[in-house]
Amino acid sequence: MFLNECRLPIKAAHAQHGPQRGPAFNVLRKIRQGTPFFISIFFAFLALFATPAAAANEVVSVRLGEHGATTRFVIEMKQAADYELFTLSDPYRVVIDLPEMAFKVPDSLGQEGRGMISKFRFGQFQDGKSRIVIDTNGPPKVTKQFVLQAQAGFGHRIVMDVEATTVAAYQSEATKRWKAKPPAAVAARPSLPVVLPSQPQQPTDGKRIIVLDPGHGGVDPGTHGKRETREKDVVLAFGLVLKKRLEATGRYKVYMTRASDIFIPLRRRVEIGRRHKADLFISLHADASGNSSTRGLSVYTLSETSSDKEAAKLAHKENKSDVIAGVDLFGESPEVSNILIDLAQRETKNFSAQFARSVTQKAGSATKLLGRTHRFAGFRVLKAPDIPSVLVELGFLSNREDEKSLKSSRWRTNVANALTRAVDGYFGERYAEGAY
Repeated sequence: MFLNECRLPIKAAHAQHGPQRGPAFNVLRKIRQGTPFFISIFFAFLALFATPAAAANEVVSVRLGEHGATTRFVIEMKQAADYELFTLSDPYRVVIDLPEMAFKVPDSLGQEGRGMISKFRFGQFQDGKSRIVIDTNGPPKVTKQFVLQAQAGFGHRIVMDVEATTVAAYQSEATKRWKAKPPAAVAARPSLPVVLPSQPQQPTDGKRIIVLDPGHGGVDPGTHGKRETREKDVVLAFGLVLKKRLEATGRYKVYMTRASDIFIPLRRRVEIGRRHKADLFISLHADASGNSSTRGLSVYTLSETSSDKEAAKLAHKENKSDVIAGVDLFGESPEVSNILIDLAQRETKNFSAQFARSVTQKAGSATKLLGRTHRFAGFRVLKAPDIPSVLVELGFLSNREDEKSLKSSRWRTNVANALTRAVDGYFGERYAEGAY
């Protein structure tokens, strides 16, 4: 299976030492002589070794992810396991040796690669050892390798990042070997000098933390529909349904910036997300347009350069929420005002875009999508520097069909189920592979 990396020099050993006549040969001679005792012992011996012992551990998933120049390879197992990792050339490969594993994955897995990895294969290498051999498109450089403990519905994982390198650089590390490391620690998030409420964070038992942010509320009704439907009411009703669906999976702990008809300033909404150390922040809104035929769900991520004039206009409208409610916007500390600088953190914005893509992939099965579904604008509520954040416009209250849907309990359930699948897809892709 593994070509030259798995060949054992059996014939060479035989030629060097000649035929060996040890105890097994004497047993066979006794059998040929018809000794009943030796016949029974021999077949008992065969029965003992004919049935292989079941592997104590299982590989349940192997995943590849591509992030710029880096290709990530993830092995998910039922139990934690040690490993040894090294590279080979002619052709270029990365080899991962594991304790004996049962591979509970399709046999065809590995025929298609991604990024730096062209394909891979797996199986038992020798007694007590399994091997995964990864073919690469040129000389590989292992830039990261670590293990992650089981959490949030995912098993124990071995994670490897590989990038292309030069032949000379590869040869300088050709003999290097990597072995299992302790579980990766969660990097501390940068702290900002924002005064947060003193209520302690509740334990989450390893669940991912999601903060839902139904827009507007209280003295700020938001957009009105043709039938006087208020944005603040429909987004709160949807948020409560989405919270219930997410928590029903058992994988998430969900907080809401508001669970009743009250006004929450935009800055305070961001603080709530940071206070709970959210893994994902989802702001929920409904749109309006001068064109009553415009309809469909859309999702926005942060950018100081809007994707189009409509996105810029919408961000300007939503950002006026504090003004409508009479909140004093002056006197913010320079540190908070400089959050925009911190938002240059490409990682957080990339994760936000990653979740937005998951939404566009899943939501279309439950509701109509607006053209160019993923858009960009400078929403204040998305400006937490360390939390992936999106703003979902559920539909247009200026459109009669969308307004009817937003008031429908069936529609809310269907779309909440779709967004739950989008959240599952996002965390499955990001956290199962280990956060970058």
